[in-house]
Amino acid sequence: MAHQSDLIATDIDAYLEAHQHKSLLRFITCGSVDDGKSTLIGRLLYDSKLIFEDQLAALEADSKKVGTQGGEIDFALLVDGLAAEREQGITIDVAYRFFSTDKRKFIVADTPGHEQYTRNMVTGASTADLAVILIDARKGVLTQTRRHSFLAKLIGIGHIVLAVNKMDLVGYERAVFDEIVDDYRTFAAEIGLPAPLAIPISGLKGDNITTASAHTPWYGGPTLIQHLETVEIDEARLQALPLRLPMQWVNRPNLDFRGFAGQIASGRVSTGDKVRILPSGRESQIKTVLVGDIDAATAVAGQSVTVTLEDEVDCSRGDVIAAAGAPAEVADQFETTVVWMAAEPLLPGRGYWMKIGAKVVSATITEPKYKINVNTLEHLAAKQLELNEIGVCNVSLDQAIAFDPYEDNHDTGGFILIDRVTNGTVGAGMIHFALRRAQNIHWQALDVSKSTRASAKGQAPAVLWFTGLSGAGKSTIANLVEKKLQAMGRHTYLLDGDNVRHGLNRDLGFTEADRVENIRRVAEVARLMADAGLIVLVSFISPFRSERRMARELMPDGEFLEVFVDTPLAVAEGRDVKGLYKKARAGELKNFTGIDSPYEAPENPEIRVDTTKLTAPEAAELIVARLDDRIGG
Repeated sequence: MAHQSDLIATDIDAYLEAHQHKSLLRFITCGSVDDGKSTLIGRLLYDSKLIFEDQLAALEADSKKVGTQGGEIDFALLVDGLAAEREQGITIDVAYRFFSTDKRKFIVADTPGHEQYTRNMVTGASTADLAVILIDARKGVLTQTRRHSFLAKLIGIGHIVLAVNKMDLVGYERAVFDEIVDDYRTFAAEIGLPAPLAIPISGLKGDNITTASAHTPWYGGPTLIQHLETVEIDEARLQALPLRLPMQWVNRPNLDFRGFAGQIASGRVSTGDKVRILPSGRESQIKTVLVGDIDAATAVAGQSVTVTLEDEVDCSRGDVIAAAGAPAEVADQFETTVVWMAAEPLLPGRGYWMKIGAKVVSATITEPKYKINVNTLEHLAAKQLELNEIGVCNVSLDQAIAFDPYEDNHDTGGFILIDRVTNGTVGAGMIHFALRRAQNIHWQALDVSKSTRASAKGQAPAVLWFTGLSGAGKSTIANLVEKKLQAMGRHTYLLDGDNVRHGLNRDLGFTEADRVENIRRVAEVARLMADAGLIVLVSFISPFRSERRMARELMPDGEFLEVFVDTPLAVAEGRDVKGLYKKARAGELKNFTGIDSPYEAPENPEIRVDTTKLTAPEAAELIVARLDDRIGG
């Protein structure tokens, strides 16, 4: 390895001391596909002399075998590690690389340019202080350039470098550079992006990367590395903000110690500070501050600490320790911007997990207020968000959380959305503000409780949720079950899919989004009826596991019983009592479950009824017996 500093060989202690106190800049490279992001990073690593000799030999061999530079060194191969990336000459995943100079340490994220991998760009940008937006000098500003720039603005990256790459392929023409810079600066001003520093470069040839290029005598600005070494990092601003210490872990090594561990998102914490625990609002005082195992008087933003409190207050993972004089806000409903990152669309009304800091809560997204066209910046009407679309939506949570507006604090104002079935990350968001109604609506204390209502009826409340294909026999079986329960003196109510669509849900169609809202409304009604002490029978196709899970989570453990009326599609279609399958096959009925809309069968239902083996009366007998075993009453 060619060393970047003579101190490594002559005085390793001095080198390590100097290296320890260097500042750290995190930055990303982004832009459209094949703009040269990976090549630029490879060049930075090469010029920083952070490549071992065996790596260099392997790079030279790989360049001849799979490189894109006609046998010359292909610097992109230093970064593009996936086989698919090397075969196609593109970046798919986010690649993080560390390098350093005599003045600063760097962590760079090489983010993919292809539209379908925009989610990976958001991941890489989430911790960046600076973005290098690359533009191919031959192509100019493209759609993905605009999308990545808009995302950089949304994510709040404070420093932008416009690197007009591949200048060697346009003869280092100043007119080409100036035209691209003017075009980009006009767009940047429209979206409120900080004025970028524009640099003409060639990642492959090394022009204006670490040393000034003789090919661009008309450019008098800094090289890329000079700018990266000197740009101001936002540490001072973060440290000046009020204390925000999200809790990641309650440390109880023994009975005599109870510490609260996390990384300080903003501000500073010192012994004796008055703090407020959010969302509970309890106050206390900092007793000790530990950085590692060292007792420190003060710690600042970016440091991981363990603090102890003077009082025995409840503080759990996901809570926030905040400055008592300037606490975070607390709410359960917000206006947000959401970047959708999944192939399946965002469906209003569907439940997702929201992760903000270490806190995970259940979240429901409303229909978008609008989505944003990244090319024209128009606000467009939208019923849902598709892959890579950006929209402004309201979010409702099942519990209050501590937060700050994202523009004030990225850590306590940014969140991700997680699919509750697959556990995959499907979206990223930024909180604008709490909705006023979140502060104006409160739970009203009632003297008559659920248990009192159920006791008066002499039964335990429950929800029997019948799901299955159209024609499976759900309504027939549910009707027989209710008759049997009534004969036993039980208090019941049957919510049937067709009947509810005549009233409560008459405004809904059969698109995926409408099906989600259909089930959300019925689940809330079923919860209210169970709260009244009733045994509620719900007979709906309810094709999606996510919505059935949402309905289950509205109920206490043991009160929700999923009844899967298991009928093969061929059998259900053979019955076709209502003639719906015939219409669907003829193309007269769109979004019909089992034909052109999916049905996700239950994985672990409490009761499974195989209608190819049981008659409707036999199925009803089985369900009543199982219900009696489960809830008694």
